[in-house]
Formats: sequence, structure tokens, C-alpha cells
Amino acid sequence: GIDFYGYIKLINFVRLKKPTAAYLGSLSNPLPWEGEEYLKPELEDDLLLQFDIEDLCEPANVLPSNGLNDTAVLLDQLKCAEQRARLAEAALARAQDDLQKMKQFAQDFVMNTDVRSGSSSSAIADLHEDEDGVYFSSYGHYGIHEEMLKDKVRTESYRDFIYQNPHIFKDKVVLDVGCGTGILSMFAAKAGAKKVIGVDQSEIIYQAMDIIRLNKLENIITLVKGRIEEVDLPLEKVDVIISEWMGYFLLFESMLDSVIYAKDKYLAEGGSVYPDSCTISLVAVGDMNKHVDKLLFWEDVYGFDMSCMKKAVIPEAVVEVLDPNTLISTATVIKHIDCNTASTPDLEFSSDFTLAITTSTKCT
Repeated sequence: GIDFYGYIKLINFVRLKKPTAAYLGSLSNPLPWEGEEYLKPELEDDLLLQFDIEDLCEPANVLPSNGLNDTAVLLDQLKCAEQRARLAEAALARAQDDLQKMKQFAQDFVMNTDVRSGSSSSAIADLHEDEDGVYFSSYGHYGIHEEMLKDKVRTESYRDFIYQNPHIFKDKVVLDVGCGTGILSMFAAKAGAKKVIGVDQSEIIYQAMDIIRLNKLENIITLVKGRIEEVDLPLEKVDVIISEWMGYFLLFESMLDSVIYAKDKYLAEGGSVYPDSCTISLVAVGDMNKHVDKLLFWEDVYGFDMSCMKKAVIPEAVVEVLDPNTLISTATVIKHIDCNTASTPDLEFSSDFTLAITTSTKCT
């Protein structure tokens, strides 16, 4: 037979030397794995080394003889051990799958949330996960949130509005759509809200849960992972909806659709959405320095003519902070949106406009 240490040596010998079955069947005493060096594992976390050799198989009734009989017994035991290992690997795979399913449950349990997928007739809710996955995954990285939080004009405007209007938030139930790191939720909690529910689909919400606990606001703020069109909130109605939804040219990110959905489904009668009023404006600009930097640059790039690139550059919008001195017309509002009354079709529009030029120069 084979003892505990002999079994370990055999497994490590097979792992190291990778002998054929014919070779193992031709062995005689002394066996090649009897050296002490084969006590060292060749494979980290080797499942075959984690079994008790005495329990692997029923004792074999074999007569003591030469090494050939011992080898046959070892081969039988090795086959049995391999079968047990395969079963263990299958069980491990199932356990890993169960662990993944438990991850969301654990997060919800800690934050006292109850997230369930729901049906919706909204066109937004009909989107498949892979259709908006790129958008939400971009918000799962800390960098974009750091950029927004460091935008002091933007973030302090939200903060000042919330703190300077405590009558809107005190003892109210607040819904934060697309809560991200939870900054608006925490502003609302500090302003006296009795309950704040933050919803976000991106992975950043797991860090937001830690942030909420670090600031000891978990008794006021509840975070829910998921798309607002799909989750079931712990409350049927809310008094206030807040959201930092505004993108480039106001509507670039298309997140206002989700805010409107939340308004129609969750906002109580007499409730309010903030920001409540938004506009899109146009103004003419004459900035030759920017023009040279963005377009004329392609005419001579390290001595090479790349002017064909202009066709690709011109249609693309450029996000810039403008010098007021480069404005050459009055500003014209082309769209006004009342977030408390707007519907999704309102966001698809065309608008006629006129710009009154105030300076004689080239419009860039």
C-alpha cells in the first residue's frame, strides 16, 4: 500500500516529471518518488494534496508483494483522487457563482436596500444593458467623479442652493438620480432631509456606500444600485428630486430622460425637481487664436500637409472656457426646459434663432 507521505511524494513526482502510464506501470522497487525532495508541492493549492489518502478509497485487499502490485494500487488510488478533485473543482465553480450572486445581496443588506428588476413601458427602460454599458462604465471610474467634484463652480452651486434653501429639504424625502459619489445626497441630508435615496447604475455606488458610512449618514441615506427605470425604491413617492444631470450643451449625456422618468413615477403631488429651470443658448464667437489652434494647425504639421483632417475636425464640438472679449454677438436662448413639467418628447426639438452681431470681425 501507500502511506500519507508516499501519496504526497507520488503526486508531486507526477506533477514534476509528467510520466506516462506505461512508465508508471513498468516500475519496480525502489520507486523513483521516494526522495524527500518530492514532499515539496509542485503546484500551489494542489487539490490532490488536500485530501486524506486514507479516506479516498476503500481499503484494497491486496497481498504484499513486489513493487508492481504496489504501483497498481497507487494508480487505482490516483484515479479515485482525480475523480474527487474534478468533483471538488465543479463544486468550487458553483460556489464562486453563488458568491457573485451574494455580492449584491450583501451590499443591499448593509445599506438596507431592496433592489428588484421591474417592468416598464418607458423607451429608456427598454434599453438593454449592453446599449448603455459604456456610459455607465465610464462613471464607474473615480477620475470622472474627481473632475466633477473639483469643478467648484458646478459643485458649490448645488451646495449653496441646497444649504441656502433648507425649507425645501427639511423633513422631506429626497431622491438623488445618478448619485455617483453621493455628494448631493449628503448635501440634502445636511440640509435636514429625513430620508434620501440615491440611485446609480455604475460601480462607483459601492464606494459611495463607504463614503456614506464614513460620514455617519447611513441612517438617512439609502443607496440603490441600478437604473432608475428598473429598480424598485423602498418608498412609493418622494417630495424632492435632485440630480446632477447636466452635460455638455446641456443635453449631451441624455440623462434628463431618466430624471423625467423618475419625476413621472415617484414625485409626489406638490413635489419639485431641482435644477428646475434650464436653458440652451447660442452666441457668436470670433477667436482667431482658437481657430489657428484647432484648424490651421493641420496645414503644417512638422512640415507635412494634413489639411484633409479639417473635414473631420470641423463637425466636432469643442468644449472650451471662452474669453468674454471674444464674444461678437448677443446671446440667444434657443431652448428653455422646465424640469417640473417637461416630458421626454420635449427634449427632441428644432429652433429658429437670430444672432445680433455686435462686433465687426470674423466669426470663427
